[in-house]
Amino acid sequence: MTDGASRFKGRFLLEKDGESWLGGQRIDLLEAIGVHGSISQAARMVGVSYRGAWDTVDAMNNQSDLPLVERVAGGKHGGGTRLTEHGRRVIRLFRAMEAGYQRALGAVAGDSEDFDEFHRLLRRFSLTTSARNQFAGRIARLHAGPVHVDVRVRIDADTELAAVVTRTSMDSMRLAEGMDVYALFKAGAVVLGIDPVAPISFENRLCGTVGELQHGVVYSEVSVRLANEKTITAAVNTTVATRMGLQADMPVCAMFNAASVILALV
Repeated sequence: MTDGASRFKGRFLLEKDGESWLGGQRIDLLEAIGVHGSISQAARMVGVSYRGAWDTVDAMNNQSDLPLVERVAGGKHGGGTRLTEHGRRVIRLFRAMEAGYQRALGAVAGDSEDFDEFHRLLRRFSLTTSARNQFAGRIARLHAGPVHVDVRVRIDADTELAAVVTRTSMDSMRLAEGMDVYALFKAGAVVLGIDPVAPISFENRLCGTVGELQHGVVYSEVSVRLANEKTITAAVNTTVATRMGLQADMPVCAMFNAASVILALV
């Protein structure tokens, strides 16, 4: 096997150049959610914090073409979480590969379509940056001007993000329509608004409802739940958040400039 090749090893770690890309804890968390239907019980079962479990779920949903976990209303405790069919399929693929070691590797890798899809999904999960918002998507449109390029990145069937890069960056990254990319932007770049139709100067306006809300002394962290289980995180001045009356399930729009979005390749 040549250096830099991907291979499955031990409890099934996907490695590249000697570095682990993904271990089993995320799959353990997905399985626990499937068993308990509760993020808090799943977190305890896996041995992570409640907040850490939600961060992991949000990251997996943001980096996946289809959500792996979805929230459900109602229930004994007012709501819960459940695996989607796509989430169950990811678990089945992972466990099938883990169970048989070289036998599973040969069987699954022999089906290039399944292997390539799973390999692509794991690569998405491997991205680590300081940006709270990370979305995997595909370039839908490129419009090049003399200096800058308007890029539209489709992150699901109904949602596109607008980004701006220089022509130099486009050429060096060899950006083209149909290419898979990551769209990254910091929580501090996100402005929240409660009027979905008010005129704005932001190229991106994605509306949903307030999810997690954590107040700090100066800034509050607000997660905005979008359609298809995508989540945007915003850092909002606590005084402003209080004045806006932000609370869970409140309709809100996340707005940010195209210039705030960084494109990345893996």
